[in-house]
Amino acid sequence: MTGILELRGVSQAYRLGRRSPFVTASYLQVLSNVDFAVRTGQAVGLVGESGAGKTTMTRILTGLERPQTGQVLFDGKDLWEMNAVERLEFRRNLGVVMQNPRSSLDPRMPVGSSLLEPLRSLGIDCDHVARVNEVIEQVGMASSVLGRYPHEFSGGQLQRIAIARALMTRPIVLIADEPVSALDVSIQAQVLNLLMDLVTDLNLALMLVAHDLSVVAYATSRVSVLAAGEIVETGQPLELFSRPKSKATQDLVAAVLTMEAGLAGRGLD
Repeated sequence: MTGILELRGVSQAYRLGRRSPFVTASYLQVLSNVDFAVRTGQAVGLVGESGAGKTTMTRILTGLERPQTGQVLFDGKDLWEMNAVERLEFRRNLGVVMQNPRSSLDPRMPVGSSLLEPLRSLGIDCDHVARVNEVIEQVGMASSVLGRYPHEFSGGQLQRIAIARALMTRPIVLIADEPVSALDVSIQAQVLNLLMDLVTDLNLALMLVAHDLSVVAYATSRVSVLAAGEIVETGQPLELFSRPKSKATQDLVAAVLTMEAGLAGRGLD
């Protein structure tokens, strides 16, 4: 499947430290021949247990790591063959939302200044003040919050601000890495609904990385399961999680804690 952002045959391995200069260096294979694509106007999910390779795959998609083999394509162009101008355009067109907004926002800066940083660092020529006000309203907050500091907000409000910052440069691809795992359950749906609305309203391509199957089932239309560095299964969430084919997907589904299981007496002893 082609898309605006793709991995084609991507593999990645890390060299491990040698215990002795007389021993041949060994490597840890993290990704093996991965194909993955995100389409404009579509929300896709990536799930997998800890250590499956989700973080490495995300770093490669965002251009922070170069794969050993394979291609990273943005709008049909190989990311690692782009010139400086094309590379800058790629950075402007990619927004990233991290797991913990408190650690990604400078506590010494009012949130309005934090929102300005992407525009300044990437040389975006526009009315910066107007853009900040426009985006903060897009995420459901009033412009009156712009002079406040991160410690004055709840976790859900901070994640909305982090999403606003990711939108500042008018990206066409948004990567959300565990965006609700640090939030209360009561707030998670609000943030997911916001992301889904942004995909529709702004015609974004959204990649949602999560370990929680209910999150990707709720917010995405296609899910890929990553296990031991390989995409083992891809499909629509309902089909994938109700009739899993691969052992890795079956294990993920079996590990889900449900209220029904607890009421049936299958809780923790």
